Amino acid sequence: MEEKIEAIIFDLGGVFIHVDYLATIQAFEKIGFTDAALLYSQGEQAELFQQYEVGRISTAHFINKLLALSNKVISPNQVVQAWNAMIGEFELNSIAVLKQLQENVRIFLLSNTNELHLNLVHSKWNNVDSKPIDFYFEKIHFSHEFGMRKPHPETFLSVCNQHNLIPENTLFIDDSIQHIEGAQKAGLRTLHLTSIYDLPTVISSIQL
Repeated sequence: MEEKIEAIIFDLGGVFIHVDYLATIQAFEKIGFTDAALLYSQGEQAELFQQYEVGRISTAHFINKLLALSNKVISPNQVVQAWNAMIGEFELNSIAVLKQLQENVRIFLLSNTNELHLNLVHSKWNNVDSKPIDFYFEKIHFSHEFGMRKPHPETFLSVCNQHNLIPENTLFIDDSIQHIEGAQKAGLRTLHLTSIYDLPTVISSIQL
C-alpha cells in the first residue's frame, strides 16, 4: 500500500496559467528573427534562455542578446512583448482547486521562469484574486531566484531537503514530460497533466 501523499509540488505554466510557446515564436519572427523556433534548441541561444531562467544573467543582458539576433532594427520593448507573448491567462478552475487543497496538504510551487515572465504573471494574478499568489503556497520556488531549474533531479531533491519532504510521499504535478521524468529520478511520485482543464478531476481522484 502506498504511503499517504503529504505534499504536492505544482508547476505553474500549463497547470495554473495558460502558456502558448508558439505565440512567442511567431512574435519573434514578426520582429525579424529567422526561424525563431530554433532559438530554443540551438546551442548558444538555448544556453541564453537557460542562463536567464536560473538568474545568472540580468534582464538587460538577456534583452540585449536577443536584440542582436534580429535582422531588423527593433526596440527593447518589442523584444519584451515578443518574449511575453506566450503568457496567457490564469485558469480559474485550477485556482479553485488550489484553494480547496490548502487545508488538506502541504503545497508548493516549482516553476522554471524568469523576471520578465514573472512580472507579467503577477499582473495577471492580480486580475483574478485579491490575495497574492504566495498566500496559497507554503513556499514558491521560481528558478531564476532559486538558481536551479527542472528537469534536473537535484532541483527536486533540493526542494525536498529545504522543506523536510520525503520524496516518495511527495507528488509532483507538471505538464512537461521531461520534468516529470526528472522528478521520478529524484524519487518523487508524479502526475503528468496533459491538459490544464483536467486539474480539478485529477486532484479529486488523489487520496490525501
